[in-house]
Amino acid sequence: MPGVLRTSPAIASEAPVAVIDIGSNSVRLVVYENGGRAPLPIFNEKVLCGLGRGLDRTGRMPDKGVARALESLRRFALLCPQMGVRDVQAVATAAVREASNGPEFLETVRKECGLDVRLLSGDQEAELSAGGLVSAIPQASGVAADLGGASLELTRLSAGHLMERKSLPFGTVRGNGDESLEDARQTVRDRLGGMDWLRQARGKSLFLIGGSWRALARIHMDETAYPVHVIHHYSLDSRSASEFCTKLAGWSRERLESAKGLRADRLETLPFAAIVLDCLLETSGAADAVFSANGLREGCLFESLTPLERGIDPLLAHCGNAARRMGRGVSDGEILAGWIAPAIDGEAPEKLKLAACQLSDIGWSEHPDYRAEQVFLRILRMPLTGANHRERLMLGLAVASRHSAMRTTLKRLKLNGLLKKSERRQATRIGLAMRLAYTISGGAVSVLEQFRLKRKSKRLVLAGPEDAHILVGNTVQRRLKSLAESLDLGYGIELHSPVIP
Repeated sequence: MPGVLRTSPAIASEAPVAVIDIGSNSVRLVVYENGGRAPLPIFNEKVLCGLGRGLDRTGRMPDKGVARALESLRRFALLCPQMGVRDVQAVATAAVREASNGPEFLETVRKECGLDVRLLSGDQEAELSAGGLVSAIPQASGVAADLGGASLELTRLSAGHLMERKSLPFGTVRGNGDESLEDARQTVRDRLGGMDWLRQARGKSLFLIGGSWRALARIHMDETAYPVHVIHHYSLDSRSASEFCTKLAGWSRERLESAKGLRADRLETLPFAAIVLDCLLETSGAADAVFSANGLREGCLFESLTPLERGIDPLLAHCGNAARRMGRGVSDGEILAGWIAPAIDGEAPEKLKLAACQLSDIGWSEHPDYRAEQVFLRILRMPLTGANHRERLMLGLAVASRHSAMRTTLKRLKLNGLLKKSERRQATRIGLAMRLAYTISGGAVSVLEQFRLKRKSKRLVLAGPEDAHILVGNTVQRRLKSLAESLDLGYGIELHSPVIP
């Protein structure tokens, strides 16, 4: 699964694909543009049905919830063909799995909606949730925790490989508020205390999947004025996360209602989610909590890919797809990355350099006065996976620096503190190298391949054929100088007569 860096886009299905997730709190349809390695959601609709509400007390899914779920599923089944969807995966989780009226519900769905629903066992639910996480963070190590309405799925991860897994029977709605928060805390502690393998996450990461924890992340971002409002890969060290969970669990309803961006359906469930997170951090000894936008639905798609397709790097797949949608199609990211490599060898991870080269031309249609900032903000907010927030910032800075300096913009957006000075310098050098390449060639590979960069002693040299001197004007020389100075090098241009065999 993880390992070799693969860049091919590998689209398993060109047509839209859909996943219908019949969860214990909500029923959701997500339609993706295709079934490839980097699926982009193009439609996402959730209906709160509360199928798991009161499950502990009644053992059944509530009649009102069942009726609402069936109504939504009928709509989803009719909508999918209209959107060109030919492949629909429908899955059901803990509430349907445990409820006495679950089999009857699934039979009704089959007859009335034409959906053959896959009823997941607890282990299968844990595996798919963790698979969705690994599809976005291939080398994840620690524990993946998916908190739903009626169950908590836990999976130990080792360098992207799924190890032990367990489904526990507690969630945000199944108790229907019958238990006090302190009693709930003790229940969670007792159940987690018997899972010795959780402690193998000590010093590693706790990966958080599920809507309640995403809501918690949004609140923390607002409370701390965090400048990158992207949930995926938002991370908190364990101490900060635990302190925030303790504080939030004690908030009154009025205080919760004042939280920016918190939907009404989360008001009652969020304190419980905070308690579960605090207990998981305490039991596992994880070093940090990392929030994931990917989970079970993405795991369903990831499961359908071949091993070769799963091995494709998700960031490069996303960037390649974005370049095809937004670029002019005149440049080649891999060729560009290879061309600038001699100048910036050792500057930033290879994956980031290649990703930046793939996205290098997405700002071509923006107004020149705003191009750099627009490109930067687009990448900062793009639905990318495979990169943490620091890497996302470096990627945006690199591509934006191809167009103009970004010092003022970073300061105005209060982003300087999220990157080290060395990281800002690395990203800027990538951008300056790409700028030189585009100045020489206009993005045309045939022109670029006539020249090459090389380091020669303490100089950066642009070498090319003698008859190409017309392409090496003042602008090219200025941009070669800018790149060389950023690398603390001198510079020069060498044009040679072709060697006659």
